[in-house]
Amino acid sequence: MKKSLFVAAIAAISLVACKKGEATTTATDSLEANKDSVTEVIDSTANKAVDSIKTNAEVATDSVKADANVAKEEIKGEVKKEEAKH
Repeated sequence: MKKSLFVAAIAAISLVACKKGEATTTATDSLEANKDSVTEVIDSTANKAVDSIKTNAEVATDSVKADANVAKEEIKGEVKKEEAKH
């Protein structure tokens, strides 16, 4: 009788230990999946931000170039007016 109680106790302890191991594995797998998902979202957001910044920088650069060309043409016009006066 003592031997069968002992075997039953060992079996119960083993069963509980196995369930805890499975729960830990499942939780670990879930955390890994969530980590990958979060990493993808962060990467996606970062890429969108970089693209937006590049686009804004290109627009600003083009605007500055256009303003510089207009200013250069205005200066050329003023120089020609001054030369015509003399």
